[in-house]
Amino acid sequence: MNKEAWWTVAILLLVAGLSYILLTKETPETDAEIAKCIGENSELYSQLGCRACKAQEELFGENYQYLNVIDCFFEKEKCIELEITGTPTWIIKNERLVGVQSISQLQNSTGC
Repeated sequence: MNKEAWWTVAILLLVAGLSYILLTKETPETDAEIAKCIGENSELYSQLGCRACKAQEELFGENYQYLNVIDCFFEKEKCIELEITGTPTWIIKNERLVGVQSISQLQNSTGC
């Protein structure tokens, strides 16, 4: 085999290997799976009567049930302890995201 043929084979093997890795990586596929993954990797501090919190809930629709939600109206002590001053507040990997967040932003932040 000549040098060009070896390079062609090497490049094809590299592309095949990278394709295999990218295609077999387990990523959430459905909206419910994405919400479950976000819920497992974050905490959402919300509050009864908060309009922005309601808007955040509406972004998830029926999949909101999979999120790890702490309601500051009912669990005031937790929110005071963490100095949650506004809702909605997401805590992801010790980082705070305040305000309504898009699902794609939450996916990026959580790795989902």
